[in-house]
Amino acid sequence: MSDTTIKNPTRARSGAAAAIRPTKGPTTVTRGISVEVESMYVPDRSSPRDDEYYFTYHVRISNEGSETAQLVSREWIITDAEGEVERVKGPGVVGKQPVLSPGTAFEYSSFCPLRTAVGSMQGTYQMVTADGEQFDAVIAPFTLAMPNALN
Repeated sequence: MSDTTIKNPTRARSGAAAAIRPTKGPTTVTRGISVEVESMYVPDRSSPRDDEYYFTYHVRISNEGSETAQLVSREWIITDAEGEVERVKGPGVVGKQPVLSPGTAFEYSSFCPLRTAVGSMQGTYQMVTADGEQFDAVIAPFTLAMPNALN
């Protein structure tokens, strides 16, 4: 039995508003660590004719559990529409290794350039409890898509 649950996502509406509204991915909860992600296409930084598509994503990591945990590293798996996969590993997120006490949250934004109009990201945050126990908080797959690219 898994200790990770995935809650259903809500999607941005299609049409012109989708160009400026984020798309919400599924929320996962692993050992009380909740991970929510929203992604958004950034037309001003993208150049479709040059196969350059720029996406931002905003992450909220909340401790809904009863034990303190620190995010020490992350691993992202980024897949474009042609099946090309890139793995990105490193310490912390945006230069930080936040400690999440029960009831607290940490939010950050970052970006992902792709060579295709559609792709996906997923991964894990490597967490360590105050007792030194390590576990991976799951980041469910979420879509990176230029508006109307999936219609």
